[in-house]
Amino acid sequence: MTIDIALNNVWILICAALVFLMHAGFACVEAGMTQSKNTANIIMKNFMTIAIGSLCYYLIGYSLMYGTSLLGIIGTPGVGIVGGGADSVSLNVFWFFQAVFAATCATIVSGAVAERMKFGVYLGFCLVMCTVIYPITGHWIWGGGWLGRLGFTDFAGSTAVHAIGGFSALVGAKLVGARNGKYPHRGNVRTIPGHSIPLGALGVLLLWFGWFGFNAGSGFSATADIGLVAVNTILAGAAGALSAMGVSMLRHKHANVGLTLNGCLAGLVGITAGCSGVEPWAAIVIGVLSGIVMLFAVDLFDNKLKIDDPVGAISVHGITGAFGTICVGLFAVDGGILYGGGILLPIQFLGVVACGAFAMAISFVYFSLMKRFVGLRVKKEEEIAGLDNAEHKVSAYNTTGMLDL
Repeated sequence: MTIDIALNNVWILICAALVFLMHAGFACVEAGMTQSKNTANIIMKNFMTIAIGSLCYYLIGYSLMYGTSLLGIIGTPGVGIVGGGADSVSLNVFWFFQAVFAATCATIVSGAVAERMKFGVYLGFCLVMCTVIYPITGHWIWGGGWLGRLGFTDFAGSTAVHAIGGFSALVGAKLVGARNGKYPHRGNVRTIPGHSIPLGALGVLLLWFGWFGFNAGSGFSATADIGLVAVNTILAGAAGALSAMGVSMLRHKHANVGLTLNGCLAGLVGITAGCSGVEPWAAIVIGVLSGIVMLFAVDLFDNKLKIDDPVGAISVHGITGAFGTICVGLFAVDGGILYGGGILLPIQFLGVVACGAFAMAISFVYFSLMKRFVGLRVKKEEEIAGLDNAEHKVSAYNTTGMLDL
């Protein structure tokens, strides 16, 4: 093993660990933005997402993503770490980095269907995501498939991870229906506040921190321009937070905490596709626009379409992920319209539509089958009491004091 590969291995392992830490961020964000009676359920879903995702991606997902391409559609199936990787790192390190990515797709869905979906149904979806949806679309983009051959550019996964998770979340949230009391009367929308802003904010900060590994590790080299990636990542997140806060102040006459936090995430999602190929000024523009796009998407789904998404996952990951991917066709130094390109933009559109349609189709089949045969959501009385008690027979917070010994 050369010195360069050894150095790259260490760097990518660090980045993969940062991405792993992002699951703690997701858990905190989802728990903080939902009601306290569902906190243990949120924690269990995020915890088991990693367990199921890692095993499924090892057993079959990786080979479907990086195995020898069959007509550019799917990798040759196999068991274990079977297939290609990156020449700059060992195959085990490459797999580990990809595995923590795979689980991220599924956990995006967790937030959108929170507080009413059955625990077992969600776990089943984790299996589908990490063995079918993510590996196949990932093969199209990164594994030698047809989109990559066309020149589709998604450096760290605005579409491959975030939009795929967000579009799947849209299907799940629509089919499971809104939480009890969310839309009490025709045309009315009831805000169901989360129980802990500090927990939600901590989650966003953990995600922002982990994002430096998410983006900077995607080049699989410690000698690539990881400095530019890191600069673009922090600038876009900051710009997204600022634009979301500013627009929310203009619309609502106050600085909305939840929207500001989601604005930061929107900026991070938006820059993920082009973080290695745009200039810092463009990262700021993408971040600003992503924060604004997220705000109007939240309004569309929550107030117009009446699709209940407790944490805004569809808007933050799905819509902004698609938007950020398309922005590559505008701002990329190599191929962007602003730099004299033009061919890249339609390819970016095509990739977003194709991956989104596939993710939604498979998600629709799974959730529809579950709805027909086992039911998607808990009983009304269980939802009212809280999923912590209904699904796990425990409370996340002990409010009864100590028992007499």
